[in-house]
Amino acid sequence: MTRTLMINGHPRLDRDRTTMRAMQFDGGGSGLHMIERAIPEPGPDEILIEVAACGVCRTDLHILDRDIEGKIPIVPGHEIVGKVIETGEDVSRFSLGDRVGVPWLGSTCGQCRYCMTHMENLCDDPGFTGFTVDGGYATHAVARADYCIALPPGLDDAHAAPLLCAGLIGYRAFSLTNDAHRIGLYGFGASAHIIAQLATGLGCEIAAFTKPGDVKGQGFALSLGCIWAGGSDEAAPFELDAAIIFAPVGSLVPTALAAIRKGGTVVCAGIHMSDIPAFPYALIWGERQVRSVANLTRADGESFFAAVGEIKVEAQVERFALEDANVALDRLRRGDIVGAAVLIMQTDQERGE
Repeated sequence: MTRTLMINGHPRLDRDRTTMRAMQFDGGGSGLHMIERAIPEPGPDEILIEVAACGVCRTDLHILDRDIEGKIPIVPGHEIVGKVIETGEDVSRFSLGDRVGVPWLGSTCGQCRYCMTHMENLCDDPGFTGFTVDGGYATHAVARADYCIALPPGLDDAHAAPLLCAGLIGYRAFSLTNDAHRIGLYGFGASAHIIAQLATGLGCEIAAFTKPGDVKGQGFALSLGCIWAGGSDEAAPFELDAAIIFAPVGSLVPTALAAIRKGGTVVCAGIHMSDIPAFPYALIWGERQVRSVANLTRADGESFFAAVGEIKVEAQVERFALEDANVALDRLRRGDIVGAAVLIMQTDQERGE
């Protein structure tokens, strides 16, 4: 149980009586292991969060597989939902007890050409939750207050967690399709199942492409309003205005290019993708575009949560205990999660301690 003291008028944890648990990656091939350590103190512009839930993202697999190189050892997790239990002396945006979300973008320099031109997602010196700083596969996490998101009260913790990356990245990718009406989603996992609901709510027609033979996933897509679902080896049912590739499979780029109309856009939404094979120029001729999505901005967060406040979007989640993080990651790797996996934290009392 968290205990607090008052020091110079500010609430502070009694750290002599409080510890945290976390699942940590040390850089080897054995996955994550449980650690127990002192709870960190927030800096002047940071908040300390008691984590209630943390989504499990494909980016976490890329970290474990060393597809992307960050801080080691690291506590992964960048879809964090929890309550504020301590604030730094310069924090005025949040108060004790506030429920917040912590996304992938954890900090930016505020001074580079990108930060100065409203493109902080491309910052030259960024910090990323669960990659360059410890994240939410833990009972407690520290985060920069200005990069956290105030969550609406209507969302419960488990269903809010996937929105903080799967939802946000999907939303940014969707916003780059240039008001497309007929959109193909390649890879129907956590991001796609969220953005499919938002897009159909806005009147778009969505074709969902899954792994060949994934009948369960195709049925799931149809249940969420997609007008067609099939394998990625199948031809699109109609000419697409745009396509979003969520699967980290480079060979889907020429496939998607062949499915879109002239002037259409293919958006690659992952942080990592296998190599894109050579393809004939004719596939991109006709002013077709291929572009990537890099991270997110705080403005994306504000716009996305405003949108889901008006259009019903509900993540389908499967819950796992913190100590079962490796199980959740293994099932995600196998494609055995329908919707999104979410780690649910337990208090000491709930664990019988």
